[in-house]
Amino acid sequence: MNRIAKIFHIGTVVFSIIIANNSVFAQDDLRVWREFVDTLMSGKMTTAKIHPHREFDESFKSTLLGFLEIARKEAQPRDWDAIPEIIRRDSIYHYIISLTTKEEKVPYCFTFVEEGTSWYFRHLEAIFIRLDTLSTFPTTVFPDISDRQKAWAREEIYWSFIILNVYLPTVRDKGKEAALNQLKDGGGYFVGAKTWVPFSPPHKAFIQYLCWEQAHLRENPVELKKLNDNEAVVRIQFHYFAIYDIASHLKPIISKDDYRQIFETIWQDRTSHAGWKLDIEYLKGYEVEFRFKRES
Repeated sequence: MNRIAKIFHIGTVVFSIIIANNSVFAQDDLRVWREFVDTLMSGKMTTAKIHPHREFDESFKSTLLGFLEIARKEAQPRDWDAIPEIIRRDSIYHYIISLTTKEEKVPYCFTFVEEGTSWYFRHLEAIFIRLDTLSTFPTTVFPDISDRQKAWAREEIYWSFIILNVYLPTVRDKGKEAALNQLKDGGGYFVGAKTWVPFSPPHKAFIQYLCWEQAHLRENPVELKKLNDNEAVVRIQFHYFAIYDIASHLKPIISKDDYRQIFETIWQDRTSHAGWKLDIEYLKGYEVEFRFKRES
């Protein structure tokens, strides 16, 4: 065998070894996913196989298990048969796969951690930003997510901060009434309505601004059903209530009744500053109907 042939032969062998090793790693990465799916589908998934991020306490294991049970029951069987995208970082495994939720395909990222020879489920997330794909610097362009996901992220970050850093500390130090009073912003909200919607009478500007603010700043679906000088009806689907049910970190620290009381306190205060009386009706899902009345 001449020198060139030998070099070519050695290179081929090395390349074959690399391919073989990568194949083994890929199969091993996929093994964790398949074992998880088998365990979940057979109903044998327990909190013993869940090791959340260290920032969460022990009770969060049950919350994660509950989310997995919902996914197991609602997703289509064919969803679980798909080969996920696999991203491995040392002992951390991420599997990206789309699951059917209410007839809509939603990508989810399942995260696992390997400890010794065993794997443990760590987290399930529907919002994940592919900033790991950045490779050329400097750059001013960053991978993005959908407008709907960004709206959710803004609301979750905002209300989590309010509950954790404003409301709960004030409740501990000064009591619930003081905490609720601290969240009232009706005066400023009404000023914003009058100045940003200057071409309508102030009481109507309040209703119109409310619809615009919720639809475009908060990106909550809004329907203005009725508006005249003495009556208005607005129907809104609030991220606020969905966050409590879905985000999972609020349930262990604040009751649903207290969470709803925050909502009602804020909106009753805003409404009274604008000269309306407000009746709130909770509809199906996260939809709420505001019924405003005003004396002539």
